[in-house]
Amino acid sequence: MATSGGTNPGHSSSQPAEPADETEILNVVVQREGQKVSTKWGLHPNLKEELKPEEWKELTEIMGKVTTIIGNRFSQVLGEAEEGKAGTA
Repeated sequence: MATSGGTNPGHSSSQPAEPADETEILNVVVQREGQKVSTKWGLHPNLKEELKPEEWKELTEIMGKVTTIIGNRFSQVLGEAEEGKAGTA
């Protein structure tokens, strides 16, 4: 899968196989390591090959915004969950 920033989101072996009539063309992954949250996105390589350079640039900019929004929201929810745990003994 082609990705922004040269990273590949990969697939977990716990995920079921996709049905034959479905193709994953866009993938967004949020990962957490302690308090650090990272968000990556990937695009099916065939679709990336078909995009014009200006389309790829536009998609990269849009997906950068999308992953920022998702990552920030995930961090916010994570922070709220951590605050809830701090008050229990």
